[in-house]
Amino acid sequence: MSLFISDAVAAAAPAAQQPGIEGMLFPLAILVFFYVLFIRPQAKRTKEKKQMVAALNKGVEVVTSGGILGKIADLDDNFVKIEIADNTFIYVQRHNIETMMPKGTFKAVTKKVTLDK
Repeated sequence: MSLFISDAVAAAAPAAQQPGIEGMLFPLAILVFFYVLFIRPQAKRTKEKKQMVAALNKGVEVVTSGGILGKIADLDDNFVKIEIADNTFIYVQRHNIETMMPKGTFKAVTKKVTLDK
């Protein structure tokens, strides 16, 4: 006999049951939610950027991750030579190219800058 619980009450309590498939639905739903909301879109963006970096070639107008607009003058496996002004070049790593710009963007911006001076 126990001091706090009588033997009759303890014997009448149902035994703990293992959760069935219902117990796994909520954790699985959370995992699916995070996959759809976070993991899948990030993987898609990574794949698109990898394809964009592989498609770079001379003459393409790009913006770097630092926000520098320029035209690709030369490229190799690791680095890209970008013309940012007349006869002014910088070298950046290929993976630092963020976006490819439409043709004429670089010319329009450099023309605007020279008119402002």
